[in-house]
Amino acid sequence: MSMKMLPTRDGYGHGLIELGAMNPNVIVLDADLAKSTRSDWFQAKYPDRFFDIGIAEQDMIGTAAGLALGGKIPFATTYAVFVAGRAWDQVRTTVCYSKLNVKIAGAHGGISAGGDGATHQSLEDIAVMRVLPNMTVIIPCDANEAKKATIAVSKIDGPCYLRFAREATPVFTEESDPFEIGKAIVLRPGKDVTIIAAGPLVYEALLAHDQLAAEGIAARVINMHTIKPLDEATVLKAARDTGAIVTIDEAQMAGGLGSAVAEFLVSHFPIPVERIGINDTFLECGLPEELAVKYQLKAKDLASAAKKAVARKVVCRSDG
Repeated sequence: MSMKMLPTRDGYGHGLIELGAMNPNVIVLDADLAKSTRSDWFQAKYPDRFFDIGIAEQDMIGTAAGLALGGKIPFATTYAVFVAGRAWDQVRTTVCYSKLNVKIAGAHGGISAGGDGATHQSLEDIAVMRVLPNMTVIIPCDANEAKKATIAVSKIDGPCYLRFAREATPVFTEESDPFEIGKAIVLRPGKDVTIIAAGPLVYEALLAHDQLAAEGIAARVINMHTIKPLDEATVLKAARDTGAIVTIDEAQMAGGLGSAVAEFLVSHFPIPVERIGINDTFLECGLPEELAVKYQLKAKDLASAAKKAVARKVVCRSDG
Protein backbone atom coordinates (compact mmCIF):
# COMPACT_ATOMS: atom_id res chain seq x y z
CA MET A 1 0.00 0.00 0.00
CA SER A 2 1.40 3.40 -0.98
CA MET A 3 1.79 6.00 1.74
CA LYS A 4 -0.43 9.07 1.73
CA MET A 5 1.44 12.17 0.57
CA LEU A 6 0.43 15.71 1.51
CA PRO A 7 2.30 18.99 2.00
CA THR A 8 2.44 20.19 5.59
CA ARG A 9 0.86 23.47 4.45
CA ASP A 10 -2.34 21.46 3.92
CA GLY A 11 -2.35 20.67 7.62
CA TYR A 12 -2.09 24.39 8.30
CA GLY A 13 -5.13 25.07 6.13
CA HIS A 14 -7.19 22.38 7.86
CA GLY A 15 -6.06 23.61 11.24
CA LEU A 16 -7.18 27.14 10.44
CA ILE A 17 -10.63 25.94 9.37
CA GLU A 18 -11.04 24.05 12.65
CA LEU A 19 -9.83 27.05 14.63
CA GLY A 20 -12.30 29.28 12.83
CA ALA A 21 -15.14 27.19 14.19
CA MET A 22 -13.60 26.89 17.66
CA ASN A 23 -12.60 30.46 18.36
CA PRO A 24 -14.18 33.63 16.91
CA ASN A 25 -11.08 35.61 17.90
CA VAL A 26 -8.91 33.82 15.35
CA ILE A 27 -8.03 36.15 12.48
CA VAL A 28 -5.98 35.18 9.41
CA LEU A 29 -3.81 37.59 7.43
CA ASP A 30 -1.94 36.81 4.24
CA ALA A 31 0.53 38.66 2.04
CA ASP A 32 -0.98 37.93 -1.39
CA LEU A 33 -0.13 34.20 -1.26
CA ALA A 34 -3.33 32.76 0.17
CA LYS A 35 -3.70 29.99 -2.40
CA SER A 36 -0.13 28.82 -1.93
CA THR A 37 -0.18 29.02 1.87
CA ARG A 38 -3.65 27.42 2.13
CA SER A 39 -4.97 30.33 4.13
CA ASP A 40 -7.57 30.75 1.37
CA TRP A 41 -9.31 27.73 2.88
CA PHE A 42 -10.02 29.83 5.96
CA GLN A 43 -11.00 32.76 3.74
CA ALA A 44 -13.64 30.66 1.99
CA LYS A 45 -15.24 29.70 5.32
CA TYR A 46 -14.75 32.92 7.30
CA PRO A 47 -14.31 35.82 4.86
CA ASP A 48 -15.04 38.44 7.53
CA ARG A 49 -12.04 37.25 9.54
CA PHE A 50 -9.56 37.10 6.67
CA PHE A 51 -7.43 40.00 5.42
CA ASP A 52 -5.17 39.98 2.39
CA ILE A 53 -2.63 42.67 3.17
CA GLY A 54 -0.98 42.39 -0.24
CA ILE A 55 2.74 42.18 -0.97
CA ALA A 56 3.56 44.05 2.24
CA GLU A 57 4.93 41.62 4.79
CA GLN A 58 6.10 44.32 7.19
CA ASP A 59 2.65 45.90 7.17
CA MET A 60 1.10 42.46 7.75
CA ILE A 61 3.15 41.92 10.91
CA GLY A 62 2.31 45.40 12.18
CA THR A 63 -1.39 44.80 11.52
CA ALA A 64 -1.19 41.44 13.28
CA ALA A 65 0.39 43.14 16.27
CA GLY A 66 -2.46 45.63 16.45
CA LEU A 67 -5.03 42.84 16.28
CA ALA A 68 -3.23 41.01 19.10
CA LEU A 69 -3.34 44.15 21.25
CA GLY A 70 -7.08 44.19 20.61
CA GLY A 71 -7.51 40.67 21.97
CA LYS A 72 -7.56 38.78 18.70
CA ILE A 73 -5.38 35.79 17.76
CA PRO A 74 -3.88 36.71 14.39
CA PHE A 75 -2.17 34.19 12.12
CA ALA A 76 0.15 36.14 9.80
CA THR A 77 0.87 34.01 6.76
CA THR A 78 3.36 34.20 3.89
CA TYR A 79 6.43 32.42 2.57
CA ALA A 80 9.04 31.67 5.22
CA VAL A 81 11.78 33.48 3.32
CA PHE A 82 9.77 36.71 3.26
CA VAL A 83 8.57 36.83 6.86
CA ALA A 84 11.98 35.83 8.23
CA GLY A 85 13.75 38.26 5.92
CA ARG A 86 11.76 41.30 4.91
CA ALA A 87 9.67 41.49 8.06
CA TRP A 88 12.26 40.40 10.64
CA ASP A 89 12.57 43.87 12.17
CA GLN A 90 8.81 44.05 12.73
CA VAL A 91 8.76 40.51 14.14
CA ARG A 92 11.61 41.39 16.49
CA THR A 93 10.66 44.86 17.65
CA THR A 94 6.88 44.98 17.32
CA VAL A 95 5.94 41.39 18.17
CA CYS A 96 8.67 39.73 20.25
CA TYR A 97 9.83 42.75 22.25
CA SER A 98 6.26 43.28 23.43
CA LYS A 99 5.56 39.53 23.64
CA LEU A 100 2.42 39.94 21.57
CA ASN A 101 0.16 37.01 20.82
CA VAL A 102 0.97 36.82 17.10
CA LYS A 103 1.21 33.50 15.27
CA ILE A 104 3.45 33.55 12.21
CA ALA A 105 3.21 30.91 9.49
CA GLY A 106 6.13 30.53 7.09
CA ALA A 107 5.22 28.40 4.09
CA HIS A 108 7.56 26.89 1.49
CA GLY A 109 10.26 26.43 4.13
CA GLY A 110 13.55 24.66 3.55
CA ILE A 111 14.31 23.16 0.15
CA SER A 112 10.66 22.65 -0.77
CA ALA A 113 10.70 25.73 -3.03
CA GLY A 114 13.66 24.22 -4.86
CA GLY A 115 12.71 25.22 -8.39
CA ASP A 116 12.34 28.88 -7.42
CA GLY A 117 16.02 29.15 -6.53
CA ALA A 118 17.97 30.66 -3.67
CA THR A 119 15.74 33.75 -3.36
CA HIS A 120 12.81 31.55 -2.30
CA GLN A 121 14.58 28.67 -0.54
CA SER A 122 14.19 29.58 3.12
CA LEU A 123 17.22 28.13 4.89
CA GLU A 124 17.89 30.86 7.45
CA ASP A 125 14.44 31.24 9.01
CA ILE A 126 14.97 28.77 11.84
CA ALA A 127 18.12 30.51 13.02
CA VAL A 128 16.73 34.04 12.89
CA MET A 129 13.43 33.10 14.52
CA ARG A 130 15.04 30.92 17.16
CA VAL A 131 17.36 33.71 18.30
CA LEU A 132 14.45 36.01 19.14
CA PRO A 133 13.47 36.24 22.82
CA ASN A 134 9.89 35.09 23.57
CA MET A 135 9.55 33.25 20.22
CA THR A 136 8.35 29.64 20.01
CA VAL A 137 9.57 27.79 16.89
CA ILE A 138 7.84 24.69 15.50
CA ILE A 139 8.43 22.54 12.40
CA PRO A 140 5.69 19.90 11.99
CA CYS A 141 6.77 16.57 10.50
CA ASP A 142 3.70 15.90 8.37
CA ALA A 143 0.25 17.26 7.51
CA ASN A 144 -1.41 15.68 10.56
CA GLU A 145 1.10 17.20 12.93
CA ALA A 146 0.87 20.54 11.13
CA LYS A 147 -2.84 20.69 11.87
CA LYS A 148 -2.24 19.88 15.53
CA ALA A 149 0.54 22.46 15.81
CA THR A 150 -1.65 25.15 14.25
CA ILE A 151 -4.38 24.51 16.79
CA ALA A 152 -1.91 24.19 19.67
CA VAL A 153 -0.23 27.56 19.15
CA SER A 154 -3.62 29.28 19.34
CA LYS A 155 -3.93 28.05 22.92
CA ILE A 156 -0.69 29.51 24.26
CA ASP A 157 0.10 33.18 24.74
CA GLY A 158 2.99 34.84 22.92
CA PRO A 159 4.77 34.86 19.56
CA CYS A 160 4.98 31.58 17.64
CA TYR A 161 6.62 30.66 14.34
CA LEU A 162 5.30 27.70 12.36
CA ARG A 163 7.24 26.45 9.34
CA PHE A 164 5.52 24.51 6.56
CA ALA A 165 6.70 22.79 3.38
CA ARG A 166 5.50 23.24 -0.17
CA GLU A 167 6.00 19.72 -1.48
CA ALA A 168 3.89 16.70 -0.65
CA THR A 169 5.67 14.51 1.89
CA PRO A 170 4.71 11.23 3.63
CA VAL A 171 1.93 11.38 6.21
CA PHE A 172 3.23 8.86 8.72
CA THR A 173 1.63 10.02 11.98
CA GLU A 174 -1.95 9.42 13.04
CA GLU A 175 -4.55 12.06 13.76
CA SER A 176 -4.90 10.55 17.23
CA ASP A 177 -1.19 10.84 18.08
CA PRO A 178 -0.49 13.26 20.94
CA PHE A 179 1.12 16.63 20.28
CA GLU A 180 2.43 19.01 22.91
CA ILE A 181 4.46 22.15 22.25
CA GLY A 182 7.96 21.70 23.66
CA LYS A 183 7.59 17.94 24.13
CA ALA A 184 9.57 15.79 21.69
CA ILE A 185 8.26 12.42 20.53
CA VAL A 186 10.41 9.28 20.62
CA LEU A 187 9.30 7.39 17.51
CA ARG A 188 11.74 4.48 17.71
CA PRO A 189 13.71 3.08 20.64
CA GLY A 190 17.46 2.52 20.42
CA LYS A 191 20.54 2.15 22.59
CA ASP A 192 23.46 2.74 20.21
CA VAL A 193 22.84 6.19 18.77
CA THR A 194 20.09 8.83 18.63
CA ILE A 195 18.82 10.58 15.51
CA ILE A 196 17.06 13.89 16.17
CA ALA A 197 15.09 15.44 13.32
CA ALA A 198 12.27 17.90 12.66
CA GLY A 199 9.86 18.55 9.83
CA PRO A 200 9.49 16.16 6.87
CA LEU A 201 13.06 14.96 7.46
CA VAL A 202 11.75 12.96 10.40
CA TYR A 203 10.60 10.42 7.83
CA GLU A 204 14.15 10.14 6.51
CA ALA A 205 15.24 9.48 10.10
CA LEU A 206 12.79 6.58 10.28
CA LEU A 207 14.18 5.14 7.05
CA ALA A 208 17.71 5.53 8.44
CA HIS A 209 16.62 3.66 11.56
CA ASP A 210 15.60 0.69 9.40
CA GLN A 211 18.85 0.80 7.42
CA LEU A 212 20.90 0.84 10.61
CA ALA A 213 18.84 -1.94 12.17
CA ALA A 214 19.76 -4.15 9.22
CA GLU A 215 23.40 -3.58 10.18
CA GLY A 216 22.85 -4.34 13.85
CA ILE A 217 22.80 -0.71 15.03
CA ALA A 218 19.87 0.29 17.24
CA ALA A 219 19.05 3.94 16.57
CA ARG A 220 16.65 5.93 18.68
CA VAL A 221 14.59 8.36 16.55
CA ILE A 222 13.26 11.59 18.04
CA ASN A 223 10.79 13.94 16.40
CA MET A 224 11.89 17.31 17.78
CA HIS A 225 8.99 19.27 16.28
CA THR A 226 9.55 22.17 18.67
CA ILE A 227 12.97 23.73 18.08
CA LYS A 228 12.37 26.35 20.76
CA PRO A 229 11.80 25.67 23.58
CA LEU A 230 13.99 22.60 23.10
CA ASP A 231 12.92 19.50 24.99
CA GLU A 232 16.13 19.35 27.00
CA ALA A 233 15.00 16.46 29.18
CA THR A 234 14.48 14.18 26.18
CA VAL A 235 17.80 15.21 24.64
CA LEU A 236 19.65 14.61 27.91
CA LYS A 237 18.08 11.18 28.38
CA ALA A 238 18.98 10.21 24.83
CA ALA A 239 22.55 11.39 25.34
CA ARG A 240 22.92 9.36 28.54
CA ASP A 241 21.23 6.27 27.12
CA THR A 242 22.92 6.11 23.71
CA GLY A 243 26.13 8.13 24.04
CA ALA A 244 26.02 9.54 20.50
CA ILE A 245 23.67 11.84 18.61
CA VAL A 246 23.01 12.80 14.99
CA THR A 247 20.93 15.84 14.03
CA ILE A 248 19.60 16.89 10.66
CA ASP A 249 18.47 20.35 9.52
CA GLU A 250 16.56 21.26 6.38
CA ALA A 251 18.14 24.64 6.93
CA GLN A 252 21.49 26.26 7.55
CA MET A 253 23.23 24.26 10.24
CA ALA A 254 24.32 27.47 11.96
CA GLY A 255 21.56 28.30 14.40
CA GLY A 256 19.29 25.40 13.55
CA LEU A 257 18.13 22.27 15.37
CA GLY A 258 21.63 20.82 15.42
CA SER A 259 22.98 23.99 16.97
CA ALA A 260 20.29 23.95 19.65
CA VAL A 261 21.09 20.34 20.56
CA ALA A 262 24.87 20.86 20.52
CA GLU A 263 24.66 24.07 22.56
CA PHE A 264 22.69 22.28 25.24
CA LEU A 265 24.86 19.16 25.36
CA VAL A 266 28.20 20.97 25.46
CA SER A 267 27.20 22.40 28.85
CA HIS A 268 25.31 19.42 30.26
CA PHE A 269 26.55 16.12 28.82
CA PRO A 270 29.21 16.38 26.11
CA ILE A 271 29.15 13.39 23.75
CA PRO A 272 29.88 12.86 20.03
CA VAL A 273 27.38 14.82 17.91
CA GLU A 274 27.27 14.61 14.13
CA ARG A 275 25.28 17.35 12.39
CA ILE A 276 23.79 17.21 8.90
CA GLY A 277 22.31 20.19 7.11
CA ILE A 278 23.06 23.01 4.72
CA ASN A 279 26.62 24.10 5.38
CA ASP A 280 26.98 27.85 4.80
CA THR A 281 25.90 27.94 1.18
CA PHE A 282 23.06 29.04 -1.07
CA LEU A 283 21.48 26.24 -3.09
CA GLU A 284 20.99 25.97 -6.82
CA CYS A 285 17.64 25.47 -8.54
CA GLY A 286 16.30 21.96 -8.62
CA LEU A 287 13.53 19.65 -7.58
CA PRO A 288 13.42 19.22 -3.80
CA GLU A 289 14.32 15.53 -4.12
CA GLU A 290 17.32 16.37 -6.29
CA LEU A 291 18.48 18.97 -3.78
CA ALA A 292 18.02 16.56 -0.89
CA VAL A 293 20.28 14.06 -2.62
CA LYS A 294 22.92 16.62 -3.62
CA TYR A 295 23.08 18.27 -0.20
CA GLN A 296 23.01 14.95 1.64
CA LEU A 297 19.69 15.14 3.46
CA LYS A 298 18.63 11.55 2.84
CA ALA A 299 18.33 8.46 5.01
CA LYS A 300 21.63 7.04 3.75
CA ASP A 301 23.39 10.23 4.84
CA LEU A 302 21.85 9.94 8.29
CA ALA A 303 22.88 6.30 8.52
CA SER A 304 26.44 7.20 7.53
CA ALA A 305 26.57 9.98 10.12
CA ALA A 306 25.16 7.64 12.77
CA LYS A 307 27.92 5.11 12.14
CA LYS A 308 30.49 7.89 12.37
CA ALA A 309 29.00 9.05 15.69
CA VAL A 310 29.06 5.49 17.04
CA ALA A 311 32.71 5.14 16.00
CA ARG A 312 33.58 8.39 17.77
CA LYS A 313 31.80 7.12 20.88
CA VAL A 314 33.97 4.00 20.88
CA VAL A 315 37.13 6.10 20.50
CA CYS A 316 36.08 8.40 23.33
CA ARG A 317 35.51 5.42 25.60
CA SER A 318 38.84 3.81 24.71
CA ASP A 319 40.63 7.07 25.46
CA GLY A 320 39.08 7.06 28.90
